[in-house]
Amino acid sequence: MATSRLSSTLPHDDVMTRRVLKVCDAVGDFIEYWGFKHVHGRIWALLALRKEPISQAEVGRTLGISRSLVSESISELTGYGLVRPTSERRNAPYEAVFDVWPTIADVLRSREWMLLERAKGAMEAAVLEAEVREARGIELPWDVDKMRMLLKMTELFQSLLKFLIAMRMPASFKGLPGALARTRGLVQSFRAR
Repeated sequence: MATSRLSSTLPHDDVMTRRVLKVCDAVGDFIEYWGFKHVHGRIWALLALRKEPISQAEVGRTLGISRSLVSESISELTGYGLVRPTSERRNAPYEAVFDVWPTIADVLRSREWMLLERAKGAMEAAVLEAEVREARGIELPWDVDKMRMLLKMTELFQSLLKFLIAMRMPASFKGLPGALARTRGLVQSFRAR
């Protein structure tokens, strides 16, 4: 699938460029899964992998996409805080922003948090209704203890999600091992529960 999205006229017909374009397509597939546009991932990955910032025209030539699509996508990526121009000049080249966590946190907050909140609200209402009926001596075909367990699991997932949303990635690659170690410790503590 990813190979079919590669530009048919590569600016540099070499093996390395083709491999980088496959990376761009793979990132595009991943980003698309998260609800963004495939082209967003392709452009971000291309800018991220380049040694030097590049112009929108070069992005379009390299990825084989139209200037208007590049312009629209760059504007959206800039709005998300994922790319930035290197200066205020009209045709300034762009570079990728590696601090992607604020954008990821926004997605988690607006999508996953709301899904968990809805599930939690529904389970709380079911538990409350079951407790009221039990207090009145009404026989239930439902297992209230299992309802409570599902509610606790949802609250645990919300706690984990809250931590993830509040988490910050290190400002440089040097801080990445420490951040990964802290995350690994958190996951192990949740497993212990």
